[in-house]
Amino acid sequence: MPVTAYSLGAAFAVLLEIRYPWIDPVALDLPGPIDVRWYGLMYLVGFTIAYFILRYLARERFLKLDPELIGDLITTLVLGVIFGARIGYILFYDFASFAANPLRILRIWEGGLSFHGGLAGVLIAAFWFMRRHGVTFLNLIDSLALAVPFGILLVRCANFVNGELYGRIASPEVPWAMRFPTDPVALQLLGADRLPLREREQAIGNAFETGLWDNVHDQVPLRHPSQIYEALAEGLLLGLILWAVFAWARRRGWRPPEGLFAGIFLLGYGVFRSFVELYRQPDAQFRSPDDPLGTVLGPLTMGQTLSMVVILGGLVLLFFAWQNAKRGRRTGPV
Repeated sequence: MPVTAYSLGAAFAVLLEIRYPWIDPVALDLPGPIDVRWYGLMYLVGFTIAYFILRYLARERFLKLDPELIGDLITTLVLGVIFGARIGYILFYDFASFAANPLRILRIWEGGLSFHGGLAGVLIAAFWFMRRHGVTFLNLIDSLALAVPFGILLVRCANFVNGELYGRIASPEVPWAMRFPTDPVALQLLGADRLPLREREQAIGNAFETGLWDNVHDQVPLRHPSQIYEALAEGLLLGLILWAVFAWARRRGWRPPEGLFAGIFLLGYGVFRSFVELYRQPDAQFRSPDDPLGTVLGPLTMGQTLSMVVILGGLVLLFFAWQNAKRGRRTGPV
């Protein structure tokens, strides 16, 4: 077989391949059915960061709310995120399965949360909180837009630890492509494809410890680490954009029109999520032999379809912010 530039490049990529760093998704293994997982801890850390950011914004008089009420606001948002994300997942991704076994709705520790549903839950919770405490809705969601991205970053990193939401099969020439032990091919090779969640995780951990994973590693397809793509784009990059605008406004002594930050957040998240969906493995319930890409609306996946609604919402908010700026509706320095 002749040696070609492609074969040399592929061989070089294999040598430089980044190995998936297995971390037990359970941070603290407690007696009983409920464990402390990194996924839940990242939500906790994300809300803690949001708490301090919102208190800072309130003290700086950007968020027109008593700083002592931030704790109540966070509690309201936690409930909105949990209920919204769970209901959104059921409605958008797995309605038939939950309809057949409604009690699964309560088993949130098994996963099954939708960002788009959580976003809707946050907006509903913010509206309810606004009605009770008199803060304007746009001012509140502008502040939330500045607080949320770093939580997204952490939760997407937790998705990576769980080995879930991995990407589509990648070329060996993609130097950061990885082989995930949670891939269906890997689970079958490890004999863990029919195990319950926790037993499956323990089997994967044992495979790493005993060397079994090394034996089957090369038979598992390389995939895009789409969780990291989402963490960097939807979390880190979007957060940096929002805070760069905030810092620029402070230096100029200009208070942006209400709706600007929320509009940037929604537009940015929708665009970034739609792009990453090109590399993210489509949900199994939407895939078929006739439609391996898992599309639900023309060429769009479910994530892209929902993100179109988010993009539209962002554009509407930016239009209102632009109209307010034109009319000179500014209320002093940040």
